[in-house]
Amino acid sequence: MHVVIPVAGLGTRLRPHTWSKPKPLVTVAGKPILGHVLDRLNRLPLQRVVFVTGYLGEQIEEYVRTHYRFDAVFVEQPEPLGQSHALLQAKGLVHGPTLVVFPDLVFDANLEAVLTCPWDGIVFVKEVDDPRRFGVVIVEDGRIAQLVEKPAQPVSRLAVVGVYYFRDFGDLIAAIEQQIAEGRKRGNEYYLAEAIQILIDRGRTIVAQPVSVWEDCGTVEALLETNRFLLDRQAGPQPSFPTAVVVPPVVIDPTARIEHAVIGPYVSIGPGAVVSHAIVTDSIIDEEATINGVMLHRSIVGRRARVLGDFVRVNVGDSSEITFSGRDGA
Repeated sequence: MHVVIPVAGLGTRLRPHTWSKPKPLVTVAGKPILGHVLDRLNRLPLQRVVFVTGYLGEQIEEYVRTHYRFDAVFVEQPEPLGQSHALLQAKGLVHGPTLVVFPDLVFDANLEAVLTCPWDGIVFVKEVDDPRRFGVVIVEDGRIAQLVEKPAQPVSRLAVVGVYYFRDFGDLIAAIEQQIAEGRKRGNEYYLAEAIQILIDRGRTIVAQPVSVWEDCGTVEALLETNRFLLDRQAGPQPSFPTAVVVPPVVIDPTARIEHAVIGPYVSIGPGAVVSHAIVTDSIIDEEATINGVMLHRSIVGRRARVLGDFVRVNVGDSSEITFSGRDGA
């Protein structure tokens, strides 16, 4: 099985965390988003994984080569011209049965079934209540008839999650080359949906298959929700510290230092982080960050960032009110 993973996006919706690292390396539940994706793919008999990189791509390569042992190839997308253009960079590097995975999500699906797939392709989907925010597929007679990007009217509730299987990657490349030759794009980007539609129009059988898990990591709020979801699923003993209270579920790197603090629930703390005299809930604290003298809730603190404050002592008389800036509504 070959895999192509486009990782060239700028991740603008996750800034400021993506100024200094690519979006797939943003941490959730104790490891980068990309790590969760690769751990799932690593259960398959992988022949080669091609990473299509862009901004800060050298960090992607360093992470993969440090943590994984499969045959990994890295190729750069020279211009940000969209999904299809990114996949075109893998031309000649993979062939035959291929998975395409966009790593801004955490997912689970029956990927093993693609090893005996009788169809020309699979688009993995999840049924959603509001399809207007997603690309969707329209299924007729058991196969996909049309892909629609962010429909204004609810033509289908089957949202495309960003995971695809193609029995012949070369066939997809030929469709992408036709798409680009005909200028079939939106704005300045060539979307994969158009290339898949070309395959369908050529008579290829593309079907929709459900995923059991689809957790988005594209925005700060979505990342925190995914952190909660993954921590709820993690098993094993929770850490303890002599001068701290830990409220599970949490994941705390063994090299982190936690002193005189309340941690949790739903907190991820990375390597070398220091949290002292603080209360932290529902948050992600990245490696070597320092948290001291503050209360944090639904927060993300990046690598080597420092959040420092001081607890307040008050002596408040009757019918008084004290409002601290920075609180919701202040």
